[in-house]
Amino acid sequence: MKFLFRRLFLLLGALLCHALNSCAPKAPPEGSHAHFALREDYPKTSDYWKDKELYGQMTPDATRIKIDTSLQRGFLLHGEQVVIDYPICSGRKTHPTPKGVYKVLEKKVEKSSNRYGRIYDAEGKLVNGDADIRIDEVPEGGKFVGAPMPYWMRLTNDGIGHHVGPVKRYPASHGCIRGPQKVIPYIFKRVQMGSEIMVD
Repeated sequence: MKFLFRRLFLLLGALLCHALNSCAPKAPPEGSHAHFALREDYPKTSDYWKDKELYGQMTPDATRIKIDTSLQRGFLLHGEQVVIDYPICSGRKTHPTPKGVYKVLEKKVEKSSNRYGRIYDAEGKLVNGDADIRIDEVPEGGKFVGAPMPYWMRLTNDGIGHHVGPVKRYPASHGCIRGPQKVIPYIFKRVQMGSEIMVD
């Protein structure tokens, strides 16, 4: 009798163990977005993730961008599916990126800032590498050169946009949302005039 009870106890234990293992959460498949987002260096990594197959299937009506300023990450979405997850650099405390839902108002491959850039003297020497033309004076004979903002996607009429630029892993821009050169052209290609950009 004891032997029978022991066999029954072991059988129940094995069944319970099997049930618990089958209910335990499984690691996401390698190469998936969930796997990428579980990396120890996420979200600070400068790497990006892309679903190449879904990227090729995107349609303009379902294409949008989500910017997460707390994570300093951008997401190209097709509906609710992440197509590209990439690092961004939003506005610093003195020039915060405004939060809200925007529509792309303008697209230009070549664009330069008419507000922020560098000031050179008459001899061509750099005198101010982080100039604001509204408050910084250009020396006589010198010139102001606007900061390059390639693959420009305008969010607001007062100069906020999403474009290629230095991507520090903390907020450091004048309000625009910078993205890496190796990613933003892909984003630019899929985003249309009127596409939604949500900044949170």
